Parts: sequence; C-alpha cells; structure tokens
Amino acid sequence: MKDRFSGGYRLGLFITFEGCDGSGKSTQARMLKAYLTEQGHDVVHTREPGGSPGAEEIRGLILNGDMDRWSPETEILLFTAARRDHVERVIRPTLARGGIVICDRFADSTRVYQGVARADLRPVVDQLHELMIGIEPDHTFLLDIDPDESLNRGLQRIGAEERFESFGADLQRAIHAGFSRLEDEFPERVHRVSGEGEIDEVFERVRALADSIISAKSAPTPN
Repeated sequence: MKDRFSGGYRLGLFITFEGCDGSGKSTQARMLKAYLTEQGHDVVHTREPGGSPGAEEIRGLILNGDMDRWSPETEILLFTAARRDHVERVIRPTLARGGIVICDRFADSTRVYQGVARADLRPVVDQLHELMIGIEPDHTFLLDIDPDESLNRGLQRIGAEERFESFGADLQRAIHAGFSRLEDEFPERVHRVSGEGEIDEVFERVRALADSIISAKSAPTPN
C-alpha cells in the first residue's frame, strides 16, 4: 500500500484494533502481538493516543483532567499532533523494514469520537488526516460488544484515564453506532469481531482472522 509521506510503498502490515471503551481491544491486541511473535514475525505493539515519547506526553494532556477541559476542535488538533509523531517515529519505520504494526486505536477513533459522537466535525478530521497523516491501516479489527456493557467495563477501570467513559451511556451508544458506520464505509479494511464471551474465545476469532490476512498477504502474486 502506498504511504503518501514516505515517498514509496509500505512493505509491512498495519493492523489496528478499534471499538468502544471496555470492548477488550487492548487485551486482544496484546494477545495477537504475543501470538504473531511466537510465529516468528517482527511485531511492534503500540497504542494511540501515544506510542512515541512525544505522543505519550500529548496523551496526558488529552486524557487527564476535567472532562470538559478541551473542546472537540482542540482534541482533534491534539490527536493529530500525537498521531503525526507516532507515525514518523514508530509506525512508518516498522512498516518500512517489513514488520507488523499492531496499534490499539488509530484514526478511526478520532473519526468516531471527535468527528461523530462529540461534534459533527468528521470533515475536519478527514482533512487533517489527509494533510498530516496520509496513511491508513491495512486491516482494522473492530471489537464489538453491547455499548451499555462496554460502559460498565470502562467504569470499572482503576486509574486516571477515564475521561471519555465519564461522558456517559448516550455517548457510548453514539460511539458504537459510529464504529458500525465505519464498517460500511471501509468494508475491505474494517472487520467486525464479536467481543462477547471469554477472552480466549474472542482471541480465537481474532487469531483466525489474522492468520487469514497473513496467509493472503504471503501468497504468491499470479503472473
């Protein structure tokens, strides 16, 4: 796939995990990283916002503090700045050497949270992404669970980074609907995976999908 900012074609594989807060995507991303590493692949597991030292600093600005600290417009700029640094320093170098990037959230989360669920700013998100990022995942694993259950799980977390869960059930339902629309918008890239059931049951679905993707990528191209 062409990377507009790298001046060439990407050699590796870029997989993202998306879904509502509490959907289990972070756990599944870590498990997939461990599995693919055991298979002998060069794998980098990372996250957004964050993933590079500069982006992690911006993460603290976004997720800590009062939930009305930033407007949706300001959040978009902060997420884009963090993502640009992350892509430059982690994602693009890994793909350029032929590695696999597994990222817990990427631009789809900004499209949904800031572009749909909190404000009707999707055109702004897309314009900034095209201008400053210029890269999309090869495949996105959308972990799908009931939005009320995802909120309950999110509120059970211990720690400071609970800002988006604090917006409540209506936001979680809007986020769930936003991710569902992305599946229709990018059907070749976004793959819905049921997040219901035990962790190992969910991972079997994730593993099977990843095996299929890697097998297809490794298959020889017909002459």
